[in-house]
Amino acid sequence: MIEVTNQNDLTRLRRLSLSAQGLLQYQPYGQGLAGARKAINHLGYVQIDTISVVERAHHHVLHSRVPKFNPAMTNQLLVNGDIFEYWTHAAAFLPISDFRFSLPYKHAIKNGQTHWYKTPDRKLMAELLARIRSDGPLRSRDIETNRARSTGWWDLKPAKKALEQLYMEGDLMVSNREGFQKTYDLTERVLPSHINSQTPDIDEFATHILDQQLRCHGFSSLKGLTYQRRNASLRKAVKSLVNERLAQGTLEQIRIENGDVFLIETGALERRLPRLSNRFLILSPFDNAVIQRERLKALFEFDYQIECYVPAAKRQYGYFSLPLLYQDQFVGRMDCKAHRKSRHLEIKSLYFEQHRVEQHDFDEAAIISAFVEAVTTFCQFQECDSVSLTNIHPKNIAQRLRHALKTLA
Repeated sequence: MIEVTNQNDLTRLRRLSLSAQGLLQYQPYGQGLAGARKAINHLGYVQIDTISVVERAHHHVLHSRVPKFNPAMTNQLLVNGDIFEYWTHAAAFLPISDFRFSLPYKHAIKNGQTHWYKTPDRKLMAELLARIRSDGPLRSRDIETNRARSTGWWDLKPAKKALEQLYMEGDLMVSNREGFQKTYDLTERVLPSHINSQTPDIDEFATHILDQQLRCHGFSSLKGLTYQRRNASLRKAVKSLVNERLAQGTLEQIRIENGDVFLIETGALERRLPRLSNRFLILSPFDNAVIQRERLKALFEFDYQIECYVPAAKRQYGYFSLPLLYQDQFVGRMDCKAHRKSRHLEIKSLYFEQHRVEQHDFDEAAIISAFVEAVTTFCQFQECDSVSLTNIHPKNIAQRLRHALKTLA
């Protein structure tokens, strides 16, 4: 067991984590469409989110890592068969090469071991499957039903529920997207012929998860390896594999000061890391690097919560605050909204954690300059031509920040 008791070792852990996530390098995966494909292959998934106050999470994650990325590229990857849509801990785009690892969950739903909808309409599902087989791809809005008037927003029309059930069971795949309007087609017509579609056994699945998590996070807690996976057999297999690799000496354990234990490839902590720059990133709340909140707090001492699900009166930072990463530290958060008709980015509140900035002797002028550069890039990504800044904390930097942002106003 390696004990991390000094700041230098903790700094190395943080940088190893950020480097594995592609957040320290300028273009770790290349640019444009090819870069986006390589990024998803490395990260293992990109979470799909419906909240649209700024550009949606699945585009935002790629924008943070891939220069010259634009949102249309995500659907292009889907149509090209480079990625597929399914469920991880949430709806996500995944590498098409990982398709076979979606099969255990699909089989569990189809066999009734777990449920998507508890009482699926099998007759309607068969009718829809036959229609798609004979008539081709189908959008849920193309279907007319004689459904009774809805009694609430949760009362989805039967045909849409039947389509989703077929999709979750694996008979259908999403072949195209127009925003959040999905087009479904038969799996055998969507899945590229060269892709392995053999269901993995439990040991193969465990190996895939362990290798993937070490690749995209640098290291992981045992709990983090199976984040949001409720399959007890899989968790047991992962734990067994971890113990095997610890015994072989290919994995080692690291314990940080708060007592949390992480698993890391032997010798990884000594690897050369990318040079640190004054790079400033505005991240999505659903970014792969911050989605495991307990890990984020333990490793970076950054206590982060997305507050769109919190009653307005109880919000501390705003509806949709975005984590702010400077160099290798999370230094604050920004609540903003892109007004697309007026092409204006409204920064409702900006919070820098002053103790963190002072603790690491960050140069205030350098942070402000890097932040303005990041906002400029972020505005372009949101297709906004202007920006405004309302509330700023701490107050003593408000005047300098507003002056620095005048060129974008």
